[in-house]
Amino acid sequence: MGDALARLIAFYLPQFHPIRENDEWWGKGFTEWTNAAKAKPLFRGHYQPHLPADLGFYDLRLPETRAEQAAMAREYGIEGFCYYHYWFAGKRILERPFNEVLESDNPDFPFCLCWANQTWTGVWHGAPNRVLIEQTYPGPQDHQHHFETLLPAFRDARYIRVDNKPLFLIYDPSDIPEPKATLQLWRDMARSAGLAGLFLVGSHMGDRKPAELGLDASTNYHLPPRRPWVSKRHPVKWLKRQFDLRAGRPTVYTYKDLLAELLPPEQPGILSYPCLVPNWDNTPRSGPNGLVLHDSTPEYFRVHASEAWRRVRDRDAEHRIVFIKSWNEWAEGNYLEPDRRFGHQYLEVVRDVFRAAE
Repeated sequence: MGDALARLIAFYLPQFHPIRENDEWWGKGFTEWTNAAKAKPLFRGHYQPHLPADLGFYDLRLPETRAEQAAMAREYGIEGFCYYHYWFAGKRILERPFNEVLESDNPDFPFCLCWANQTWTGVWHGAPNRVLIEQTYPGPQDHQHHFETLLPAFRDARYIRVDNKPLFLIYDPSDIPEPKATLQLWRDMARSAGLAGLFLVGSHMGDRKPAELGLDASTNYHLPPRRPWVSKRHPVKWLKRQFDLRAGRPTVYTYKDLLAELLPPEQPGILSYPCLVPNWDNTPRSGPNGLVLHDSTPEYFRVHASEAWRRVRDRDAEHRIVFIKSWNEWAEGNYLEPDRRFGHQYLEVVRDVFRAAE
């Protein structure tokens, strides 16, 4: 943990290099930068586009880029990256950056994986009803194959462990048929492979408890609903909703007004790790269908981060875990990397709130 008071783990999106599938779906050379760079303000005071500062419009095929990211994260007290991992019944996608990190032993920076088990739609480009790759679960043989593919990562000395077990996250565990049986299969395979087991954490679980799904813990953040329905019994709110729809205005909330809600309520007896949301604006992907947490600033983020620290500070050091969403989801307006407006200020908040006093 070094000088950090907590184990800070930032989600990491590998969508910053061209792949054949995105070339076919969206045009040659499409990456996360395609949407981020062309974004425009959709209402007065709307901060768009979000443009990178120090690291520029990077390409994750370059080891120099990955090394720079790791060095920056380490400087500000982040323990490691949680790479999004995609598995569609044996088909992998966007796997190159992590595979190269694994195979090259560089950068020497801790990591873990999160299985982003969602059907891919046209959300990257504002067409959410277009199915690109469907998330399916063919059965035990596929789960075995999946685990065997993950095993080299789990065995790596850089892999983040909790209670000496590799930490593995699942975006939507309730989507897996018979999740308890599947995850028990994986735990058994881990022990058979010489590991101490697996430490499994679920996200997006609603009211489900981790144990119900065969998990050890959960991590969640809470975003408000996109354009909630309004009854005509509330004519002013109803008219405003109609105006926003016709004006092509996204759903907008003020970040500071949501500070008390971004972290879901604590539940006694449930091991849950806070997940910080420094900022959010996915209009580069979704346009008028997007959700904006307007006027996010480092000062307001400091309040949010301080609440996460309050929730974990009395735990033993091994379990003082705080996730951050995210390191680099630029077209979701959800990142810690320096941008041209705030520079390193969000990273400085992370360092200041979670750094031991000297």
